[in-house]
Amino acid sequence: MTTTSRTRKVSANGKPPLALTFLPGSDPDRNCPLCPRLVSFREEARARHPEWFNSPVPSFGDPAGRLAIVGLAPGMQGANRTGRPFTGDYAGDLLYATLLEYGFAKGVYQARPDDGMTLVDCRIINAVSCVPPQNKPLPVEINTCRPYLVGKIETMSNLRAIVVLGRIAHDSTLKALGLRAAAAPFGHGAIHQAGALKLYDSYHCSRYNTNTRVLTPDMFRSVFAKVRADLG
Repeated sequence: MTTTSRTRKVSANGKPPLALTFLPGSDPDRNCPLCPRLVSFREEARARHPEWFNSPVPSFGDPAGRLAIVGLAPGMQGANRTGRPFTGDYAGDLLYATLLEYGFAKGVYQARPDDGMTLVDCRIINAVSCVPPQNKPLPVEINTCRPYLVGKIETMSNLRAIVVLGRIAHDSTLKALGLRAAAAPFGHGAIHQAGALKLYDSYHCSRYNTNTRVLTPDMFRSVFAKVRADLG
């Protein structure tokens, strides 16, 4: 992966810096300065809740795993509070129960980062590493954080399958892989071939989606059942 300068600043036309120096597969620095709106939101959260994690949330799981799960961004009450992806909110309740059911995790999920649960052959990555206001990152923030997504995917040398949770994660993952959106349209349960990789689409496992029945637990489990059958 190409390495470029870390000393980027917003240009005169208002566009963000294009890349930054980082080790492939690394996570953003605790005080990552690249997205001004997210920095401001993070500082406000630190002032209100100094005991929370309130930093870019690192990926979780096995970099040597065959499965990557790409989420949207940390939730305010979940990963932004606890420091572990999908930990502490409803989305994590459904995700980790499903991973345990299909053998991609072991232990007991207790909604805290020290519960001892581990992932098996699997790694969770977010398209955006910092919590955004209203859980809605801006396109410029998604683009700015994508080098981290690219780096993490590229360092998973055994990667064979990617589950993308929601359209934003789907679109950012396609761009990270250099795929055209028209060649792999998003749809729950859809499977796309990307060279040696398979991409599995799912609606995001948010409380809103499950409360409105856009996504049911059975619909969510069916995606991971396909992944398990394909990976063996």
